[in-house]
Amino acid sequence: MPRHIAGRVGQALVAAFGVLSIVFVVLHLSGDPTLLLVPPDASAAQIAELRHALGFDRPLLAQYLAYLGQLAHFDLGQSLVQRAPVAVILAARIPYTVELALAALAVAIGLGLPAGIAMAVWRGRPAARLLAVVVLAGQSLPTFWSGILLILLFGVTLGWLPTSGADSASSVILPAVALGLVTMAGFARMMRIAMLDELGRDYVAAARARGLSRGAAILRHVLRNAAIPVVTIAALEIGNLLAGAVIVETVFAWPGIGQLAMQSIAARDFLVVQAVVLFVSLVYIGMNLLADLAYAWIDPRIRRGP
Repeated sequence: MPRHIAGRVGQALVAAFGVLSIVFVVLHLSGDPTLLLVPPDASAAQIAELRHALGFDRPLLAQYLAYLGQLAHFDLGQSLVQRAPVAVILAARIPYTVELALAALAVAIGLGLPAGIAMAVWRGRPAARLLAVVVLAGQSLPTFWSGILLILLFGVTLGWLPTSGADSASSVILPAVALGLVTMAGFARMMRIAMLDELGRDYVAAARARGLSRGAAILRHVLRNAAIPVVTIAALEIGNLLAGAVIVETVFAWPGIGQLAMQSIAARDFLVVQAVVLFVSLVYIGMNLLADLAYAWIDPRIRRGP
């Protein structure tokens, strides 16, 4: 099992390195950031001097190797626009995005798992079909559209909740719901499929033959076995939520890394964008590792190995 986990982490590290390399090349080929840092009336000599001072006149490979050297020393560099260490900028934004992602995950799990269980247990009934329509609607609505609807209803019309910023604890509710609705559909579908698969197995019939009611068999046996694929979704969705928070944070002016990434892309602040991508990639690595550990805890067969 440790060898399996080490192999998975190694593969994820290679993937993160590849993503970082691609983003570095694409961002640097998108334009010269020096032009954004000088006044409009700057002379060609001034522009060339600043470009040389920042190292942008060096070959792309030399810039890339220098950046890798900085990463090896845990140095994310200096923001070209904000003139502050990238690590400090990123550290100030990460708690907001983590808070939003965890709140959205709570919404997704709190709505998706009961919906998936109900759709499996009530299969073929009108209530299950109605839940399927609700789940499909939650998956189909783009996050920016559902966010705008939530703002108009609960923020503007009813005035119950804040519509932007992170000034109070209630500020996270609307962006968390907007972000969690899409993820909720994935949990509901996965839970329904896993439940239907487990309900058709022989051990359920054996449990019923021993006198257990259908509800007791589901609570004691089916839910635990159906949880394995759901753990996969939960671990991976945290990374997806961090990545998908870009749009939601922009709509709700939530001061997380998603909004930071959008602002940095617009300003061509390359080092900040690369740091955000690296952070999200590392989160995916950690979530995959947690999923592997959760498999071993839930299913003893994985602990025993082949």
